[in-house]
Amino acid sequence: MRILDQTKLPAEIDFIEATTTERVWEAIRALRVRGAPAIGIAAAMGVAQAAGQAVERGASSEGVLAALASAADTLSTSRPTAVNLFWALDRMRRVGRENASLSAAALAERLVREAQAIRDEDAAMCRAIGEHGATLLKDGAVVLTHCNAGGLATAEFGTALAPVYVAAEQGKRVSVYADETRPLLQGARLTAWELMHAGVEVTLICDNMAAQVMKEGRVDVVFVGADRIAANGDAANKIGTYGVALLARAHQIPFYVLAPTSTFDARTPTGDGITIEQRAAEEITEGFGRRTAPVGVKVYSPAFDVTPAPLISGIICEKGIFPAAEAVTAVN
Repeated sequence: MRILDQTKLPAEIDFIEATTTERVWEAIRALRVRGAPAIGIAAAMGVAQAAGQAVERGASSEGVLAALASAADTLSTSRPTAVNLFWALDRMRRVGRENASLSAAALAERLVREAQAIRDEDAAMCRAIGEHGATLLKDGAVVLTHCNAGGLATAEFGTALAPVYVAAEQGKRVSVYADETRPLLQGARLTAWELMHAGVEVTLICDNMAAQVMKEGRVDVVFVGADRIAANGDAANKIGTYGVALLARAHQIPFYVLAPTSTFDARTPTGDGITIEQRAAEEITEGFGRRTAPVGVKVYSPAFDVTPAPLISGIICEKGIFPAAEAVTAVN
């Protein structure tokens, strides 16, 4: 299993070999692979890899199922907020149970095919999200986005950036303002890099510049991704997204959340029930290896926030564009 190490972008393009469950866990936890859909895909492939390795060790079908369960349990502890991780692991567990009567080799192969299907389905969903979202973009439109919800965060094409890519294919001139996204700078390191490589005009701004850019009338629409969308339409995304939504409302700019239905969590009634991951203090005090805060200072470092559904103009998934409060129930 080869993973593009996103922690080294944009300075270096480096692929790591994730040959153990522990290495896949570390890649997810350390954000070497990130973005809710990509995390789910990596976890599914990690489970399939563990099953295949069990066969190589001479395991029986029961041994393969045990390896599946162990890998899934381990990977489920890597990051708590992105629901795609748990959705993909539950899907792999279910396929294991449904095919328990197969030989060990056939069972492992079936799990590999399922992981590949999760990857291929995500790519198709992202393309559909792009096609729906592109209907909102006129020639010359300017999009503001926060964090990275492009091809790097998915199987390919992205969620929040998918409409931009589709619009470009349609011959529309669309440009993007990318928030840098403190403290790990996913917007600066990843979104700006990705859009530039795709030939899309992108302007990088600090997070605290978004209000001024909106005030100056430079933004037509805000597109962001999501890591989990509760049943009522509340959406968890990278920290800072809630603030962008408030700014968009204040400046009467449409604010859309774009995500595949694998990000919908009908079992969580509201955003209050979404577990918010807490990150290490060093990501703020010693970002990228340089200390920028006093030693011993107290730090609060949530990785995500939740945007309430009333601030969301609509949720765009592969099945269409829905009012935020209706999206999850409409597709289930």
